[in-house]
Amino acid sequence: MKPITGFGRTLFATGAALLLAATSPARADDPAKILKSMTDYLGSQKTLSASFDSDIEIITPELQKIQFASSGQFKLGRPDKLRVRRTGGYADVELVYDGKTVSLYGNDAKSYMQAEMAGTVDQMITEMQTHSGLGMPGTDLLLTNAFEELMATAADGKHVGQGVIDGVECEHLAFRTADTDWQIWIETGAKPVPRKYVITSKTVTGAPQYTLRTRDWKTDAFAEDTFVFKAPAGATKVDINSVAMADFDELPPGTPTGAKK
Repeated sequence: MKPITGFGRTLFATGAALLLAATSPARADDPAKILKSMTDYLGSQKTLSASFDSDIEIITPELQKIQFASSGQFKLGRPDKLRVRRTGGYADVELVYDGKTVSLYGNDAKSYMQAEMAGTVDQMITEMQTHSGLGMPGTDLLLTNAFEELMATAADGKHVGQGVIDGVECEHLAFRTADTDWQIWIETGAKPVPRKYVITSKTVTGAPQYTLRTRDWKTDAFAEDTFVFKAPAGATKVDINSVAMADFDELPPGTPTGAKK
């Protein structure tokens, strides 16, 4: 290859400088400060609702990367009310928590399960994830101690710059832990809500990712029966156990483990 000389060298240098300027962080803002503004805002809201789209990647034994997509909505009433609906290619699931009982209904399975679980939404989320293994997309962003949970294992964080998600300007942050890298895009302005959240599993071959996009954030009051579960006609009640939970997962039965959430 011939060396770049004269005008070509000047043109190359100018282009490199423009590229560097375009990709370098526009501001040196503290990523922890930006993240805390988001968690403080979400944590201060008595009611929250939003729609979401999620993608989870898996790596097959043949090292092929496959992505599974779901969409849904959530409604949160602090401190002890939550309703989440998620529809994907392999599950149509609704979770309802009224502060005393958690109910989980699978439309495809035509069955539901219930468990007494008095406490807060934070406690219910921890209990469900610990004992059932049920994936609950982005619920760590809704915890009252979300900042502490997110930063507990973060070894490095940076403010990458700005980004635009669904036409909304956002602050783009990136954090690293021993097992995962995660990124978050937070809306700028008076309502710093998360718009995109990406988790990359570094300890899994192929580094699969879990991606969550959110939209239509609202803080409106809910109807009185929002968090009341009514079993659909013909649905059968089953026990909460690991086998039954397979019918409520984002992945079809038998697929390899996907990106950590």
